Amino acid sequence: MKRLLFAACLLATTIVSAQQLQTFEIKADDWAEGEPPKEVFVVDGTIKIAARDGNKAIVIDPNPITDASAQLAVSANGSASIEAKILAIKRGRSTPRFGVSVHGMSGHRLIVNPAKKSLELIKNDQALASVPFNWTSEAWVKVKLEAKKSADDSWTITGKAWPADAAEPTEPLIKHDEKSLKGQGKCAIWATPFSGEPVFFDDIHISVEAAPAP
Repeated sequence: MKRLLFAACLLATTIVSAQQLQTFEIKADDWAEGEPPKEVFVVDGTIKIAARDGNKAIVIDPNPITDASAQLAVSANGSASIEAKILAIKRGRSTPRFGVSVHGMSGHRLIVNPAKKSLELIKNDQALASVPFNWTSEAWVKVKLEAKKSADDSWTITGKAWPADAAEPTEPLIKHDEKSLKGQGKCAIWATPFSGEPVFFDDIHISVEAAPAP
């Protein structure tokens, strides 16, 4: 019995130690304009590489207007975070909505919603939290979403958004706690270009707990 218990403990230790924190810095400058490379896994919508302000970016095109998204980096199996610099454009009274997500298609999404003048935390199309947020058309904004797992298997989800030319806020604008999560899946970028204008994503930083790369 002692040998079995020792073997079980050893296996658990091996599984835990196999998880490593992996980080990814994603810029489009080295990619050719046009179709996105394999590093950008398009889930829905029209997504390409194009230039803006002299730099290349990942672009969600408004043709068609849909909830477009693309997954990046590797799948998490634990804590995950994504930060991106985003530029979107209004046309008349029509505004887009855009943001980032963690843990796959059914994971948490942090969305800037200019129509509601808010920053929203969403999961499975349900709004979990919302705070006022003033967005400026044609100005780069940074958004950051983090999902952290605690030792007791509970989770803390935090979100921030701020002008790209300003310092990052020290405190999150949104904070949400959950008792348990699956915590698996890739980080992603999202946009719904209701204004009929493209949405640009650049300087994407991803950090995930995942199995080590082979």
